[in-house]
Amino acid sequence: MASVNKVIIVGNLGRDPETRYMPNGEAVTNIAVATTESWKDKNSGDKKEVTEWHRITFYRKLAEIAGQYLKKGSSVYIEGRLQTRKWTDKENIERYTTEIIADTMQMLGGRPGAGGGSASMDDDYGSAPAPRQSAPAARPAAKPAAASNFSDMDDDIPF
Repeated sequence: MASVNKVIIVGNLGRDPETRYMPNGEAVTNIAVATTESWKDKNSGDKKEVTEWHRITFYRKLAEIAGQYLKKGSSVYIEGRLQTRKWTDKENIERYTTEIIADTMQMLGGRPGAGGGSASMDDDYGSAPAPRQSAPAARPAAKPAAASNFSDMDDDIPF
């Protein structure tokens, strides 16, 4: 039977990235990304909110890009896979950590210096993320159909 291990996260960095290098010289960058879900309680009418924190690890060139361009508070889109590791702490107790191993990352705009480029494990990297391309000016804007108008959804994302 086929299986799929795919994760997509859109959230904000809770701290600056931490980059280190393995003995073979390859970069590893770790970040913590917060995702927040909000809703209105049906009984009380109060707004409720739950924030989840996600550990994300980048390797090689993608790690270098994440370490260089991401900052605390940056909005980011990440695709990757879940991985659970077992390790032993200082008191010789076995611990488990589940993290997302990122293979695609896109910096989302909205903040000065937050970029808008994207990168993935398969990209040919230059010195900076690819710039965003805008639509041609001569092209008229299409009117969205009522059933597929998602432009208001950004207002509900609690970043």
